[in-house]
Amino acid sequence: MHDDFNLRLTTSLEALSARIARLAIGLGVDMDNAQAFDAILSQPTAAFVPEERRNSVAGTVAVPTPSVDRRVAHLKEELRALVVLRYHLERTSIENGGLQVTREMLEQAHKHLLAQGFKPGADGWHTKDWQPLG
Repeated sequence: MHDDFNLRLTTSLEALSARIARLAIGLGVDMDNAQAFDAILSQPTAAFVPEERRNSVAGTVAVPTPSVDRRVAHLKEELRALVVLRYHLERTSIENGGLQVTREMLEQAHKHLLAQGFKPGADGWHTKDWQPLG
């Protein structure tokens, strides 16, 4: 049972890390930079818009008028949420499987990301943070 759970968690971490890296690249956020990484985590949530603003010409269907700034804010919020979700999965894995098992899963996910062509740290995960203490 633990092997199945670990496999699912590793697969989830791989997909999550890839999405984080893609969002960061698309938004121009250097997740390998500690200040940029912290800025994503500390950003305020995007304001809720109760009604979609739409343009319509008489006799035509209303078409949404997307705002680039609003779209970027939503993508940054998604990036922040995915990083927080990954931290939650890491913590859950440590609590359930231990540090060594979690480290192996994260390293596997990291290797998979590198194999896809992402640069080290593109998803904000740093192997140096997982080096043995002492």
